[in-house]
Amino acid sequence: MIEVEVHQSLLNFLQSQNQPYWPHNLTMARLVARALRLGRSALIQTASPPGSHNQQYQLSYLLPILMWPRKTILVAPQPVQEHLLTVEIPRLLANHSQISSSILNKAIQTYPPQDPDFNGLLLMTPEAWLVSQWQDEQFSQGIPTIIDWADDLEIWVQNYLTTRFLPTNWNQLMQVYPDQADLIRQTRINLTRSLFQHPANPYSCYLIEQHEQQILQNLIESLSLPSGNKELHSNHLNNDFWFQWQSNGQLRWAEIHRQRGSFSLYCTPYDLSEALQNIWTKQPVVIIGGALDLEAKADSYRQMMGLGDLTCVKFSPDRRNEMIQLYLPNGLPMPNTPQFQAALIAEIQTLLYTSSTAIDGLIVILIGDVPLKNQVGAILASEFGSQVQVETVSPEENGILITGWEFWQEHQRELKAPKLLIITTLPLPSLEHPLVSGRVNFYKQRGLDWFRLYLLPKALQQLQRAIASVRESQGVVVLLDNRVIYRSYGKQVLAALSPFAKINYLDTTWLT
Repeated sequence: MIEVEVHQSLLNFLQSQNQPYWPHNLTMARLVARALRLGRSALIQTASPPGSHNQQYQLSYLLPILMWPRKTILVAPQPVQEHLLTVEIPRLLANHSQISSSILNKAIQTYPPQDPDFNGLLLMTPEAWLVSQWQDEQFSQGIPTIIDWADDLEIWVQNYLTTRFLPTNWNQLMQVYPDQADLIRQTRINLTRSLFQHPANPYSCYLIEQHEQQILQNLIESLSLPSGNKELHSNHLNNDFWFQWQSNGQLRWAEIHRQRGSFSLYCTPYDLSEALQNIWTKQPVVIIGGALDLEAKADSYRQMMGLGDLTCVKFSPDRRNEMIQLYLPNGLPMPNTPQFQAALIAEIQTLLYTSSTAIDGLIVILIGDVPLKNQVGAILASEFGSQVQVETVSPEENGILITGWEFWQEHQRELKAPKLLIITTLPLPSLEHPLVSGRVNFYKQRGLDWFRLYLLPKALQQLQRAIASVRESQGVVVLLDNRVIYRSYGKQVLAALSPFAKINYLDTTWLT
């Protein structure tokens, strides 16, 4: 069986490398090989989120794919593909005497394939794969598909299914309906007037209110949109947008460009599971992510992504090499109290005075609140000077980097792993964000537990990604959110941070 061949080949290869390797390589390789042989889908959590510098698990799916005698598809972001093509695959080929010779004959192509009928490995970006799933139903029918970096799968699907009506589309609309140009122009003016009355927020986006939807609906009825007329499609009228806008179960919002005096309209489904269900039945898939769900069976994640019955495996971080020190200071006010901000700044100052001279490496402070992030940056810069920088990809070697969650998630791999990571509050999506409040209302209307089904899973996934590089340095994570101690869901937060050694005070000897 291919599982035995893969196991022996990978074992020989790893032993020939004479260096430490991911402890679950062999187990995961057998799982992927079994999925290929049986055509049974699988969901694998590697405990190595995309923020990790070291993605050693990739050998575990790469070797079975290369040894599989039939066509396979690997879906991964472009940087991952480049790493596989320039590092991992050449390394395997250079040591082919230690592994199955079948990998030498495996054809590898990137999408679009030069030969559609070739029988090898096809590398696809997530965007290209999603387009193929919706626009070419026969493209991947029955072909085993491995999806890497699935921590971002929900974002990929949301971006693909989101339709847009941009400022330039209004002029196109008037060109197609010149006799209705006045109505189109007036509709745009009315929407601009209404949308710009919304108070400014840090996110520059707003849910479309009922009276604003009615303004657009009047235009739609007057122009009889959407239409299947091929002439209209050729004029780029964004018919997909108009069709989706009038469909049920849609989150509709506007992004306001205040300096330009314009706005863009967006529409995306609340529920991705319905759109994805048909995809998972077309071909066997192996979905690989670092931290998709707190539970091994991944019930919440599978429900959200429309995944049915499949093999689910969750690996744990290596306690010997990936344990963090966790400091949870007691006595801080709760984040939703007026006293929290001042106490938080004082605690950060104390931590930095204790550690900044002793630590040999980068200190990172994660702050989700945008105004607070800027305020803390200004206060610390006045005390520590140029050592403090806000959201830069080139901080000083022993600098203090202040960053929001999105920036840290995007650039964590580019930076040296910090020895000290200070997290001010849990990354629970803010209810002040219009898109978050819209999704919460969707859960409420269906009588679902919006906190435990939506907000908490999002926070735990982001938290695990945020500490990925700290695990590699076996550094210290400071969490200044007392809800972890006093709220019932604190146990789930601690489970997401595991393995850790809890410490009651910050000893600088741990930071050197």
